[in-house]
This record gives sequence, C-alpha cells and structure tokens, in this order.
Amino acid sequence: MITHTFVVLAYKKSRYLESCIQSVLNQEFKSNVVIATSTRNAFIEQLANKYSLKIIDNPNAGKGIGYDFDFARTCVDTDLVTIAHQDDVYDPTYSKEVVNYYWKYKDATLLFTDYFEVRNGKRVYENTNLKIKKIMLKPLHNKEKSNRKFIKRLPLMFGNPICCPAVTFCQNNLNVQTLFANDMKCNIDWSAWEIASKMDGRFVFVNKPLMGHRIHEESTTTEIIEDNNRSKEDYEIFRRFWITPVAKLLTKLYSNSEKSNKV
Repeated sequence: MITHTFVVLAYKKSRYLESCIQSVLNQEFKSNVVIATSTRNAFIEQLANKYSLKIIDNPNAGKGIGYDFDFARTCVDTDLVTIAHQDDVYDPTYSKEVVNYYWKYKDATLLFTDYFEVRNGKRVYENTNLKIKKIMLKPLHNKEKSNRKFIKRLPLMFGNPICCPAVTFCQNNLNVQTLFANDMKCNIDWSAWEIASKMDGRFVFVNKPLMGHRIHEESTTTEIIEDNNRSKEDYEIFRRFWITPVAKLLTKLYSNSEKSNKV
C-alpha cells in the first residue's frame, strides 16, 4: 500500500492557507495531511482545529527556507511526500495521478506535475513563462529514458522549469537528510533538483496542470526576485552546468525572464 502525505508548510498568517488546506483534503486519493510550521500561532491553530489536522513544529525556526523545506520533507513517514506551499492549490486528481505513476515507476526520486498560475484569483494556463517551461521539460516526456542522468539534467541547464509545490518526493529513493541548500534564499529548489539529478532514479513528469501556483505581491517568490542576491544564486547554479562565459550570459537572460513572476 503506497502512502502519500501533503505537508502544508504554514508561515505566519496567510489569507490563502485555508484554500490550500481545502484543496489537499479534497483529493480523490485520500492522502494524509499535516501542517508543518516554525511560526505556530492562533491563526494556524484555529485552522488546524477546524479541519482536525496535526501541527508539527519545526525546531529549526529562523535558520532559513532550506531547513524549513527539508524538515517538511522528512517530518512524516510515508512513501511519498508533497510540500504544499500555503498560498497554492491542488486539483482533486493530483494525489491520484502521482500515486498511479509511482506504481509504474518505483525507481522515481521526484514525481512532479505541470502547473498553472493563479493571478488575481483567476487560473492562467498560458503565458510566455509557462510556455518556455513546457518546452524545457520536453526531454522528460519520454519516461523510459528519464532515469538517465543527462536527460534529468538537460531541462535544468537553462533554468528551473520545475514548480516546487508541484513536486512529490519519493522518500524511499531519496536517501539524503539534506536536499535543499541552506545557504540560498531563492534557488533552493533548483539546487535540490540538480542534486537529485545526479542520484540513481527517475524524474517522472506528469504532463497535466494539476496544481496552481499563486502569484501575488506577498509571495516568497515575488519577494525574492526583487532581492539583489537572485542573480548571484542563478549564476552559482548555471556554473554547475556551464563554463563561466556561458553561465554569465544565461544568468542575464534568466533574470529578464523571471520578471514575469511579478503581479
């Protein structure tokens, strides 16, 4: 019996947290749901009580986003774990799809779906940013070859096309306690995918938009893009794939493309 858990990563008081909780509880495949937080407060406790959810307190409070993500990934004991960001939502078939694909590909390290954006309360399935990411992910359409190191790394060589909250971690095949970079603010997920791409196992891409990533002024992604450290971290990741001149050029191009994340 394959088990799957949504770990809802809650921080302070998000007005979208309840929508996220409702979406993960409303799955056709009934996954486990817990809340992980380093900022326990009355608001989070009220929602946890309303939906009878367990709160797991993160002992690494204040150390950084990387610590928060690794804690959320490892704080439960199930085959599959999805870190649900508090602002985002999931379609009812998300769990069913990832579990079914895990049945087919038991060597998977990461299972992830396509996604749509939620802007001003509306679902956006097509824009320039989403189209580019779809193109970047084409090498992973062939699942029979997606266990090959080059195929897994190819989409990551030009940027980060994998939406972090759309990812389900296959814990049995990820034998690492630390996957997310603790010295980064914005590219912790891209760095994690790069690390995972060098491990044995398969990247399984479910080519269906089954979760919604909310773009708004208060989101962590929007805040980080405005941080001057963004380009520095982009360059650091590109250097894992490319020589210095190419890495510098890609960093400049990538910086321009990420501006579409602004509201």
